[in-house]
Amino acid sequence: MLAGKVAVVTGASRGIGRAIAEDLAAHGAKVVINYNASSDAAEEVVAAIRENGGEATAVQADVSQFDAAQTLIKIAIDSYGQIDILVNNAGTTRDTLLLSMKEDQWNTVIDTNLKSVFNCCKAAVRPMMRKKQGGRIINISSVVALIGQGGQTNYAASKAGIIGFSKSLAKEIGSRDITVNVITPGFFPTALTEVLDEDVIEESKKHIPLGRWGKLPEVAYLVSFLASDKAAYITGQVISVDGGIAM
Repeated sequence: MLAGKVAVVTGASRGIGRAIAEDLAAHGAKVVINYNASSDAAEEVVAAIRENGGEATAVQADVSQFDAAQTLIKIAIDSYGQIDILVNNAGTTRDTLLLSMKEDQWNTVIDTNLKSVFNCCKAAVRPMMRKKQGGRIINISSVVALIGQGGQTNYAASKAGIIGFSKSLAKEIGSRDITVNVITPGFFPTALTEVLDEDVIEESKKHIPLGRWGKLPEVAYLVSFLASDKAAYITGQVISVDGGIAM
């Protein structure tokens, strides 16, 4: 389904990002595994992909920094000759009530979650246009962007910003056969949620119509579909994978 395609996945060393990278590779894409801090974890993803017959490489870059994002995309193109798919997944949290929130807690979340999307899209769009074969941009937001969450004004703002950014970009580059879509995951077992107490997890399930948290591949499958030619007429959309919590 994705044979001959080159994908860059930010924040791909663990959690949803890893699941996305592995599924893209399983469908034939060559995948650049972006990470910031954990080289060992990133190399584990590369090894897992190669063991299953895929092709991948790990590239360190703090994509909240403009120059680092430019370098990431350049390395991807230098390594594989092109970029066809960009998945912006890098994210972080600094949860606290607004009354207690420090400026650096706001800035860190906005830069990591939202500015990184600008940085990477800015770097990738022109090369996608130049090859004249279209492209796919898939931005990972959050159900929190749609329903809000106490203690997460910074996180909600960053993830809601991704939606507005993506809809606008989709209109700008649709004529070049480059689609831009957003996925808003609900509750999934990731590094950002593993700190939650079991009673909090069980309570959260009461508000999910399907009565459970999601499984990581359930996001990854959608990404691979949106990255494929089968989704060529889908752009500017926000698709929730949340068990119905935001319906």
